[in-house]
Amino acid sequence: MTEIKAGDQVQIHFTGRFTDGTVFDSSEGRSPLEFTAGGDEVIAGVSQAVIGMKIGDSKTVQIPPTQGFGDRNPDQVQRVDRNLLPPDVQVGTALQAQSEDGKQSFTVWVAELDDQTALLDANHPLSGRDLEFDIELVGTK
Repeated sequence: MTEIKAGDQVQIHFTGRFTDGTVFDSSEGRSPLEFTAGGDEVIAGVSQAVIGMKIGDSKTVQIPPTQGFGDRNPDQVQRVDRNLLPPDVQVGTALQAQSEDGKQSFTVWVAELDDQTALLDANHPLSGRDLEFDIELVGTK
């Protein structure tokens, strides 16, 4: 069998967990995840982990924030007046926001709510977290 090299199209099944064992995502019951090995379609830790694997191989990899969803940036957290948000908003809701100049759109998550304000966080919800992935290489294209 041929080992996967950067640039190969791969198909994997995976389970992503926090270091406490809590599963946050899995391809179980779904089609395999397809991406380019060594590319930027998935987080770097997963993209690089498949290089050198062969179809049928499985492994568990530890992924630090720098190879996952990045470090948390406290500058990307902002408290705003709650009346600026939709009335049915809840903690965990993802909203689209625009830069002050209106040229960029980005996602923010509602982190906290009180009667007057909302805390919005533009960091990815998994940023700053050490992650663990079980990966099984199931195919190539």
